[in-house]
Amino acid sequence: MKITWFGHSAFRLEFGSSVVMIDPFLTGNPAFGGNAEAASAGATHVVLTHGHGDHIGDTVAICKRTGAKLVTNYDLAMYLARQGVEKLDPMNTGGTTDQGEFSVSLTIAFHSSSELDGNGVSQCLGLPNGIVVTPKDRAEPVVYHMGDTDIFSDMALIDELYRPAVAMVPCGDRFTMGPRSAALAVKRFLPSVRVAIPCHYATFGLLLPDASGFVKEMDGANARVLVPEKGVPFTP
Repeated sequence: MKITWFGHSAFRLEFGSSVVMIDPFLTGNPAFGGNAEAASAGATHVVLTHGHGDHIGDTVAICKRTGAKLVTNYDLAMYLARQGVEKLDPMNTGGTTDQGEFSVSLTIAFHSSSELDGNGVSQCLGLPNGIVVTPKDRAEPVVYHMGDTDIFSDMALIDELYRPAVAMVPCGDRFTMGPRSAALAVKRFLPSVRVAIPCHYATFGLLLPDASGFVKEMDGANARVLVPEKGVPFTP
């Protein structure tokens, strides 16, 4: 598996013939700075954790351009269908769907999920989620993208159910966990994780400017912290 981070919570997973874009906030993402079409070229799936604009991002454009299938919670899927997304696989918290070479499971997350309509009224877009991508090829790692969330002890059940080897961990504080909580989440509740990838930091001025606090708090953990270079594919 090759993984590419595009800043914030946007990731690209490549394995087999699948190209999975998670929370593809590219256009307008000050931490990205690349070409959105090139970053999402060949996408077969877009998977979303929740309905905030900095996570929906380029979903509609990617799905229209590439024919990628959208996988997300039902409410958000229906909202994006009205914007022109045609290939949908709606689901909800606790469910698992078969995507061919892999499955997608939606877990709980503690956050919010909404967008402002044209009248400036906040519209709920379902519950926020974490995402587990489980390749059918057992040589590939199971990936847990936490979405935007606080720490919660039932992460231990997510570990027990799915045994993720790789975790994308939000650690920028204010809107998600900060470094201490994020590190504790991995160390205490996710013993299967061998590679922890920090995200959701340094995008805006309100977030922490780097992942150094998370790296420090992860000292002594069984999991290795991997701070990727934006736009550069890596193998976890």
